[in-house]
Amino acid sequence: MDRSRGHGEPGYPVQGCSCLGGWKASSEEIEVASPKAHKLQIKIVATAVCHTEAYTLSGADPEGYFPAILGHEGAEIVESAGEGVTKLKAGDTVIPLYIPQCANVNFKTRVTQGKCLMPDGTSRFTCKGKTILHYMGTSTFSEYTAVADISVAKVDPLAPLDKVSFLGCGMSTGYGAAVNTAKVDPSSVCAIFGLGGVGLAVKMGCKVADIFARAEEVGATECIIPQDFSKPIQEVLTDGGVDYSFECTGTVKACHKSWGVSVAVGVAASHEEIATCPFQLVIGHTWKDTAFGGWKSLVSEYIFKNIKADEFVTHNLSFDEINKVFELVHSRKSIQTVVKI
Repeated sequence: MDRSRGHGEPGYPVQGCSCLGGWKASSEEIEVASPKAHKLQIKIVATAVCHTEAYTLSGADPEGYFPAILGHEGAEIVESAGEGVTKLKAGDTVIPLYIPQCANVNFKTRVTQGKCLMPDGTSRFTCKGKTILHYMGTSTFSEYTAVADISVAKVDPLAPLDKVSFLGCGMSTGYGAAVNTAKVDPSSVCAIFGLGGVGLAVKMGCKVADIFARAEEVGATECIIPQDFSKPIQEVLTDGGVDYSFECTGTVKACHKSWGVSVAVGVAASHEEIATCPFQLVIGHTWKDTAFGGWKSLVSEYIFKNIKADEFVTHNLSFDEINKVFELVHSRKSIQTVVKI
């Protein structure tokens, strides 16, 4: 790997994982072009792996275009900034954001991100002379990446980057689903479907809200398997359903018809639909969804020990073990895996 050229120069070769689909990623030498106006080139220190990447590799993601550099849960340092960047500079510690810190995501980034391109409709990656696409506006499976300046959150430089990389998605999504989206209140009964990293973060959010009187390590009072019962799970949990339910698996579950709040957290397949009798909504049942939990960043909460994060990491792997990460995801042997770049 040639490291003799300046990091900000066009065509600087770095290692990146170019994903071709079908569960496989290859380690390639790529070129990351210098940043244009309102863009950043950033150095990835560590990246976590979300189930969304596995979903994209499966071919079911309608916005999954290949070849691309996947990854969206990273911890990074700004390498260089393009013209017009005023709030960030080289050396700043940041976490990438699929949803920028502004209200104009649908207008500024959503359309181009859905096509795996930068906001200006271009790609900043090439490999052997061919264009490589971006992913979720972040592409963290690389030594260096290119992002829009609105697509990162500046965080405390004291934060250990290998510990906070997944706070930009999985942790924020689950924790925020309970605290920000549902706004669970004390004495309520909550049900969480799916106990991966996102589901465990939901449990932690419920614990912070003093929902569970007999909380375990991150807040659960008991765990059950829906397939073990012959009747609907809402009838097993309580008489008619729970007050709040959090769906973290990409399928549809139920809570109490009259007053329950159901929060869709997991990413469902593109063809899936939610169907119900409108009367459920008329008499008070509420459906909500959440996008990254409504947070900019949870790093300060982690630094001040208001939330747990270290306990979620079950595996630490090297960059050349990226395909092993997906094996762990599909075998359900990992809660959160962090890859050090």
